[in-house]
Order: sequence, then C-alpha cells, then structure tokens
Amino acid sequence: MDQIVPEQAPSQQPVEQSGMANGVMIRSILAGIGAYLPKRVVSNEELAERVETSDVWIRERTGIRQRHIAGPDETCAFMATEAARAALADAGVAPAEVGAIIVATATPDQAFPSTAVRVQAAIGAGGFGFDLSAACSGFIYAMSVADSMIKAGQVKGVLVIGAEVYSRIMNWEDRGTCVLFGDGAGAVFLRAGTGDGTAADRGILSTHLHANGNYGDMLYVDGAVGRPDRPGHLVMQGNQVFRHAVTLLSETVTEALAANDMPQSAVDWLVPHQANLRIIDGIGRKLGLPPERVVVTVDRHANTSAASIPLALSEAWHDGRIQRGQVVLMEALGGGLTWGSALVRM
Repeated sequence: MDQIVPEQAPSQQPVEQSGMANGVMIRSILAGIGAYLPKRVVSNEELAERVETSDVWIRERTGIRQRHIAGPDETCAFMATEAARAALADAGVAPAEVGAIIVATATPDQAFPSTAVRVQAAIGAGGFGFDLSAACSGFIYAMSVADSMIKAGQVKGVLVIGAEVYSRIMNWEDRGTCVLFGDGAGAVFLRAGTGDGTAADRGILSTHLHANGNYGDMLYVDGAVGRPDRPGHLVMQGNQVFRHAVTLLSETVTEALAANDMPQSAVDWLVPHQANLRIIDGIGRKLGLPPERVVVTVDRHANTSAASIPLALSEAWHDGRIQRGQVVLMEALGGGLTWGSALVRM
C-alpha cells in the first residue's frame, strides 16, 4: 500500500480553535440543518442501458443503488439556496441573522460571481459570501473556516453549504466514474454560542485539515475556463484514491479524538463522506461503531462530493437518529488530495 511520507506531505496543522470572549469560550453551534435533492432519480439499471455496466457490478464495488441527477433548472445555486432555506427554517432564524455564506463546491454555475452571493441574493441575507473549492473535502474545510470566523468574533451566524452538480462533469462513456456520482446540496447554520472550553461543550470541538498536492493527478477535472481543448471531465485513478482514503481517513479520525482527549467510545455517530461503502465500513470498524451508528446514504445518493456529509447529516438529524448532546465525527477525502475531519457535539 502506498504511504505518504512526511517530507512529501505538506499539510495544515490541526485547527483546534480557542476563541474567548470575556473569559468565556466561544463555540460554533449547529443550530439548523437542511438539504435538497434533485427530483430525478437514476437507478443502476437505467445507467446500464447507457454504459457497459450492471446493477450487481456497481453495488458490489461501491454499495450504490441509485443517484439523483439535476434537471436543467436545478442549478448549483438553486440547490444551495433550497438547502440554505431549509437549514434556516430548522434553526428558526431569519436571513437577517446570516453574517456570512460559504459554499463548498467544485461545480459552480459560473466562474464568478460566486454561488454564495447568488444564495445571498435569493434568500435576502446581508453580510458577505464566497465559494471554497476542496473537492469532496469542501464541506469540512468550509466548516473549519466558518468556525474560525465565529471564534474570532467576525460574525455571529454562518451558512455553510455543500452543493454539487457532478453530472455536468461526468464522462458518460466512462463506466469507472459516471456510475459513482450524483447531485445535491446540504447546509448547516452555525451560530455563536458559549461554553466552558471542555469537550462537554456543544458545538464544533475541533477541525483538522490536510492537503498533499503531490497526489493531485489521482483525482481531477481535465479542463478549466478558457481551455476549449479540454473536455472538462472528471478523471480518477480509483484504486489509488481508495488506498490513500483508507489510510488518511483513519489517521484524521485518530487525530480528532486525540485532540479532544476523547476515547472512541465517546463517539455516538460517524457521518462520513459518502464515496464508497467499503471505505465507510472500514472507518466504522476502526472506531468500534456498530453499523447502526454509521450514517450511510451512498446507496441512494452516490457520491455528491462536498454535499455528501451535510446531506447525510440532514437525513439522520431530521429522522431523529442524531440527538442534541450527541458527539458526531465527520471525515472526508477528495481531489487535491485534500482530507480532514470535524468533531461536533450537537
């Protein structure tokens, strides 16, 4: 198995924020969660009519049974807006309470303006907004940035959104990639709260971000604005990504627990990036969590990149599985390579 040696792996140090105000710890509380999935559902059988594949082939390798595919009017901004509205409604807050909007996406509708300011206009919020690109790790990265801004006292409420339309960048002739991805959006509203600085506090306890550009050619999009000679399709060395995912995600899970002096048994839920069921099962076993404590949506959503964690989080929150006060561990790896984790007490 390939290993990343330290001198080849520049990475950000773990972000263990410690904002204080008048001697009180500032925490970023997950006040509301929302999601949006496109109306069209595409089964493995339907894909098998288009490319050389089968339901059995896809399920055995990935666990995926179906995915949602966006229609012409279900743009990245539209889906992000719908998820944002759902998160604000869940939190019981008005758009006026949004100080910032961060949208994690690799598939914006336009190079600029950002998807975030499109959402801002649509919901009638103030403040400021910007997009963030870290592929499948984007939501974890965006959560970390939002948490830092809240703890710095820059804003009191942040909408963090993961929204993707990966169907736009698929090579629908490549069965190795087109069967893996889907579209959708998920959002959380983070609100400034207080605590005593211990792991018993509600809110984001710590985030941990990493990247290694030496492995950028394992997973990338072959194209950019102004390059009509490139098809703009997703390209992936699946086996290599899988190998690194198992190692790096295991490391960042251990890192998050160690940073909070927390045993594995303290984790109530694992909400992982939904890329492959085998990877998800492996991380769950490492934590000693039974399958019923691991949130899985990859079978129905496929890989929605930056949207996958908030979509899974929203489902488990709204169906009552995840409860206030429980500890949730989120982790993801994506093109870059980028990877990271977030530990949250709901």
